[in-house]
Amino acid sequence: MATTVFFVILGLLFLLIFLKVPIGIAMFSAGFVGFAYLVGLGPALSMAGRDTYDTIVNYDLTVIALFVLMGQICFYSGSGSKLYTAMYKLLGGLPGGLAMATIAACACFAAISGSSLATAATIGTVALPEMKKFKYAPSLSTGCVAAGGTLGILIPPSTIFILYGVMVQESIVKLFVAGILPGILLAGLFIIATTITVLRNPSLAPRAPYSSIKDKIKGLAGVIDTLMLFTIIMGGLFLGYFTPNEGAAIGGTGALIIGLVRRQLSWAGFKKAVFETAQTTGMLFLILVGAFVFGRFLAVTNMPYVIASFTKELAFSPYVIFGLMMVVYLILGCFFESLSLLVLTIPLVYPMIIALGFDSIWFGVMVVLIDEMALVTPPVGLNVYVIAGIAPDVPMGTIFRGIIPFLLAMIVCVILLTIFPQIALFLPSSMK
Repeated sequence: MATTVFFVILGLLFLLIFLKVPIGIAMFSAGFVGFAYLVGLGPALSMAGRDTYDTIVNYDLTVIALFVLMGQICFYSGSGSKLYTAMYKLLGGLPGGLAMATIAACACFAAISGSSLATAATIGTVALPEMKKFKYAPSLSTGCVAAGGTLGILIPPSTIFILYGVMVQESIVKLFVAGILPGILLAGLFIIATTITVLRNPSLAPRAPYSSIKDKIKGLAGVIDTLMLFTIIMGGLFLGYFTPNEGAAIGGTGALIIGLVRRQLSWAGFKKAVFETAQTTGMLFLILVGAFVFGRFLAVTNMPYVIASFTKELAFSPYVIFGLMMVVYLILGCFFESLSLLVLTIPLVYPMIIALGFDSIWFGVMVVLIDEMALVTPPVGLNVYVIAGIAPDVPMGTIFRGIIPFLLAMIVCVILLTIFPQIALFLPSSMK
């Protein structure tokens, strides 16, 4: 009976999502109904109330609000424009240099933002007009911003890593550290993809003038405080000097001090940062509550462990099964945004991954990479819609076409991390 209920509730969940019910409410409702049917209404009410309360008062989850606040303060204090200016002066004179500078600026802003949408919007606002001025092809300029923005959820601090860590009870610090080298690798692959694209068709990206050594040093000096903030946070976490909550508090305070010292954070900007932090945090907490309630229902059905046992007994290599999972993830990513994809699939997929003998932290990095693809694949590529809002004169099809070289780079990154998992695991294994 539990198997039948599982599929019925799964159908109910997808129906609610299709009806555009917010993912957190959809998972909470479906999980509650299924749990109530199998266990009883009284226990279901008790479970739902307890899980909701435990999530909201969980001190460890304050890391979400504090890192989101840090990103919002950086957004409203103009850190993105300074980062782009610095990268523009460093790389602008190379073939496709403005696109490379955009990707590098996205990687740097990702290190203080934790949000792909914020990264794409912030860097896109300053980079797209510059590339348009130098007559860059719209496909290349919009494609590199949309793809570069995805680095926001891979390079720490990342809200996706936090949610994954909470859901599977994994160390958030180790997940953060695990994202550093893959993030640098992916940014490098994006730059290589840009270089190949421009070498094949130089008309896509006319060269910008070179900057003098003096201008390059001046540009870097303008972002040294922001880069130091990231170094302090990640260095302190890596060396064990402070917890994720303490690191997030330092990050939020540091971003506020930088904004005030630069005199670029207005009172109106600060209020918007606080309001949007509360809004985003509330949404993330609702998703977590929904995921926990739905997870309770799955535990009662025992289906994740049945599926995991079945998968383990299959006469296939674990890598073949993992490859099929990644293909399914990629297909689902065409229809679900990244956060929904994570919370929907992890309760079912994670037991299978552990049963197959894969590392939990490595899988977290792989899931984030697939989530990045979901941000740029049609028809629900949220980063593409963000760029379309910034550049309304560029057709949506042109933006998606410009994404293709960068999507191929993401696939190469997934393959490299599958063959060489130590790219993600080396730094976490070196921690104290």
